[in-house]
Order: sequence, then C-alpha cells, then structure tokens
Amino acid sequence: MASPRTSPFPDYLDLDSLLTDEQRLVQSSVRDFVSKEIEPKIRQCYMEERFPTEIIPKLGELGLLGSNLSGYGLPGMDNIAYGLVMQELERCDSGIRSFASVQGALVMYPIHAFGSEEHKKSWLPRLASGEAVGCFGLTEANGGSDPGAMNTKAEDKGDHWLLNGSKMWITNGNLAHVAVVWAQTGKGVRGFVVPTNVKGFSARKMEGKLSLRASVTSELYFDNVKLPKDALLPKSEGLKSALSCLTQARYGIAWGVLGAAEACFDEAVNYVKDRVTFGRPIGHTQLVQRKLALMLSRITQGRLLAMRLGQLKNDGKLHFAHVSMGKQNNVEMALEAARTCRDILGGNGIMVEYRAMRHMCNLETVFTYEGTNDIHLLIIGNEIVGAPAFGG
Repeated sequence: MASPRTSPFPDYLDLDSLLTDEQRLVQSSVRDFVSKEIEPKIRQCYMEERFPTEIIPKLGELGLLGSNLSGYGLPGMDNIAYGLVMQELERCDSGIRSFASVQGALVMYPIHAFGSEEHKKSWLPRLASGEAVGCFGLTEANGGSDPGAMNTKAEDKGDHWLLNGSKMWITNGNLAHVAVVWAQTGKGVRGFVVPTNVKGFSARKMEGKLSLRASVTSELYFDNVKLPKDALLPKSEGLKSALSCLTQARYGIAWGVLGAAEACFDEAVNYVKDRVTFGRPIGHTQLVQRKLALMLSRITQGRLLAMRLGQLKNDGKLHFAHVSMGKQNNVEMALEAARTCRDILGGNGIMVEYRAMRHMCNLETVFTYEGTNDIHLLIIGNEIVGAPAFGG
C-alpha cells in the first residue's frame, strides 16, 4: 500500500507521486490557507446565507483568481495545479470554489481570450487581485440547458449599443463590479463587458436557497443599458465563445468536487472508528466497510480522470466532451459519496457541525449547473454515435 500523504485519506495508488514539487506546493499552500482562513467561518456563512467577502483580497494575494491564465501579471499556473486549487477550495465548500471558478474561468477567461487589449489591461489585473469582482451573464429564466434561446438583446445604434433583457442564476451577481454578458445581436450572440454601475443595470440577490448558501446568486436586469461600441468582446463569435467559457469552468468543477467527496469521506472514516453500537465501532461492520471501500475506489477513479484531463489540457488536446465526461462522472460520484457519508453519520449527519449534509446540498446544485448531468451524457452520446439527441 502507498505511504501516507497529507490528504485527508490514504492515497491508495500513490497518485501524489505524479505531481511536481510546484503542484504539491500549490496544494499544501491552498489547503493551509483554507483551513486557517475559511474553514472556521464557513458553517456560519452557510447558515447566514452569506459569502465571506473578506477572503476575496486574500484569494488574490495567493494568485488563486485566474491562476491558469498568463500575461497581465497573471500567475500562469499549469492546469493540474489549477485543478488542485479548485479541489482544495471545494474541500471547504462548493460556494468558495464557485466564486473562484466564476471569477477566473467565466469572467477573466473570456476577457483574456476574446477581449480587446484595453479590456485586458483595464480588468484582468484588478480581477486577479480581487480588487474587482466579476460575474457571467448567460443563463436566462426560460433558457436553462438551451442557452441559444436567450432573449437578451444588444442593438447596434451606430455610436453605441443598447442592452435589454435579464439573466438568472448568476453567481457573484450582487458582488460584481463587471459582468460579461451574452446577448443576441443582428450578427448572432456576442459577449459584452458591462460595468455594473452603468445606468439601467440592476441585480437582485436570490434568497431562500437550500443549497450553495455560502454563495451569492442573483438575477440581472438590463433596462435600456447604453454601452459604448468598445464594450463588445471583439473576438467573440457566436454561442460557441460562451460555451468555451463553460468548458473552462466545467474542467475546474471536475477537480473541485473531488475535494468535497474527500472531505465527506474523511469525516465518515473518523466517525466510524469512534461510534459504538451493539458493543463495537460501526467501522468494524461489513456494511460500513463496504460503503467506505466503494467510496475510496470511486474517489480514486475520479482523481485519475481529473489528472488525465489536466495532462490533455496542458498539451492542448482537451476536447469539450472530455470535460463533459469529467464533470458528469466526478459530480455524480461526489454527490453519491456525500449522501452515503450522511447516511453513515446517522442522525448526526443532519447537523451543521458535520460537513456531509452541507456538501450534499451543495452538490445537488453542482449536479445541475454548468450543464446538467443528463446534458453531459448527451454530449458524450453525440460523440459516440455522431447524432445530437438534445431535446429529443
């Protein structure tokens, strides 16, 4: 068996030996920061339905925002190190990883990939430091899995754009200083850089969530928002540009949920060693050991999948359907692990003092957002048979 590692559970296949020294340093540094700065407050934030905004500058100082992007003072981490960042943030809470994922993959990435030089110089350094927060406006109330059905429109008025419409389920919406908004134009879907202090822009926080409570989710409204012509992301080309941003975010999710699964597993393992029923620890029973063995196997398989995705991404060979496989498989695995761990904890599993049910509730949302579980299966199915089945 592999030697012990710093992870919350034994690295059964010694996967740490596949990491570089730099990747291990990133992993340990983020874990140390999270355990000291976020873990002590995350339960209260979850109960209060509040994102801990005080950590944003610290995320920036550590280079955790847009960390796999280069130039403009950005860290330029390799993609496995970036995945480890997502994993360590979500080991704490999916809401923390969601913040960093949106900031980097859905706001900084499109500005980096499709923006003008002025967009990049103006926004990327501020977003990287945490001085500015961004959000990504694609999903609409009646859109969901069909983003091409969007109703938000940007009209070319000659010397300016006029933006009208609304967006829903927008992470960071009420925190944002800038929104990357996707809208129908006379020449297809295009992306726009929209400062949130412009006249006609408003955001409403969505309250009463039973999941991702430590994350800000908002509705955005655009009422005759007048934008300069250079608000357009000049290199954005139709819906495929918006979807390429989602591919970046989904890659991070495939890594992030491993942290949630490991946190639940670690908690359950410690619990079964001390919880005594019928005169012995429940960890000595066949049913519990079977559950733990299956979880360990599936978490390990998920880590192997994420590592391979990272290798492909580093080599420039990663396809969006590869990412769909990672997102679908690893989220489903993590959600099942959280549910199983909640079951092992019994009645204690519903208490906020334990992690499992908080992670379980969060993962119910992660199972749906950034492409539902079924949509990702259909993306892979399309690759297999060469025929799209969406809507059929």
